[in-house]
This record gives sequence, structure tokens and C-alpha cells, in this order.
Amino acid sequence: MFYRELSRSEFADLSSRILYEDNHLLVVNKRAGEIIQGDKTGDECIADAFKAFIAQRDGKPGQVFLGIPHRLDRPVAGICVLAKTSKALGRLGEMFRNSEVSKIYWALCCSRPEPPEGYLENWLTRNESRNKSYVSAEGRGAKLARLKYRLVGSTKRYYLVEVELLTGRHHQIRCQLGNIGCPIKGDLKYGAPRSNPDGSISLLAREIRFVHPVKREPLDIIAPLPESWPPLD
Repeated sequence: MFYRELSRSEFADLSSRILYEDNHLLVVNKRAGEIIQGDKTGDECIADAFKAFIAQRDGKPGQVFLGIPHRLDRPVAGICVLAKTSKALGRLGEMFRNSEVSKIYWALCCSRPEPPEGYLENWLTRNESRNKSYVSAEGRGAKLARLKYRLVGSTKRYYLVEVELLTGRHHQIRCQLGNIGCPIKGDLKYGAPRSNPDGSISLLAREIRFVHPVKREPLDIIAPLPESWPPLD
């Protein structure tokens, strides 16, 4: 199996973005704009970049296995979990499906949420052609979406909202926060007044907590704040 050779700067960058690694797992810090799995754009995905990294770092002549147990939207940054073994991939996939993984997100919102802490439960309908989800009535095709949120800080112009995701629906955080009048900074699709210069949205997969699928020990992994985010007060 042939993997492209990474430049010295690419290799150093990928190495610096590893948040956790052992024989079964690789947890990395995804940048906004990157894709986790290949798509029709043909852009290199996170999985392929780290396969090349591992092959080069470890001098591995054969194929590098990296399975993808969950997804993050392209404009979202933060924690991405990859599986280095098929055993870990199967168990992680089941854990994500059974909501056995605690996922915490940070969102910079354009408005202050009222109340500052709460629980949101909505039925969401996905429009495939528009790649957008809508709050709707319960019915055919609608899926129940649940999350908890709380205001944890602010900048001069924005409000930092922590979200605990209780279900995993398409664009769930973006749609539900937008629905209560708190669109995420840069998220034009869900009500933000302007885009971010780099095309990202200010939503970060900040923390993930789960039991290691093979070692059965608790893991709590936190991603750093993106450099593009304004300083918090």
C-alpha cells in the first residue's frame, strides 16, 4: 500500500494535533474546513492524512487501518475519534449508537440564550437537497433531537454556550440553537448575520468522555480552543 510522503511541516502539524493515541485509538484535533471521510470534493480527508502520517512515522510497509466511528460537520472543529483496530471500531460504533459517549460542544453564539441554561427537545426534519435541518412537528421522517445547554462565558460581541449533545441528529446543535434565536457565529445557514472570513462556524467539539472500548478504562479528552476564536472575558 502506498501513502504519499508528508513534508516536514505537514508531519509536524499532524503530530501536534494528536490528543490521545494507543494501539486501538487515535484521537485528533480536527480543524474547521477539514473532512473526516472522503467525499465528492476529492479533498484529502482526516483519515487519509493520518494514515500517511502513521505509515511514515512507524515505517509501516502495509495498509494502515483507521476506522471512522462518528462524524463532524466540515465547518466544525474539535475532537475526532478514529479506530486503529477493527475491534475498537465495532465497539465504538455501538457505543456512539447507544449514547454511551458523552459529547460536549462549545458554541460562540450571536445572542445571549434566554434562559441562560436549559433543555431543548425538538423534532427535526432533514432536507437532503438543501443539506439543512428544520424544526418541525412530529411526523413522517422527523427525528427527535435533545440537548442541554448553558451559558458559560462571553466575548465583547458573542456568548459562549456549552452544549451537551444527547442525540446525534443532522446539524442538530446548529438548528436547535438557531431556533431559539442564538445562531452560531458564522453560520449563515442557521441565522448568523455574517460569515466567518475562513468559512468556518464557531462550533467546537470541545470534550468527549467514554470508556475505552478495549482497555475498559475511562477517558476524558479536551480539545484546545481554535486560534481564530476571540479571547473570552
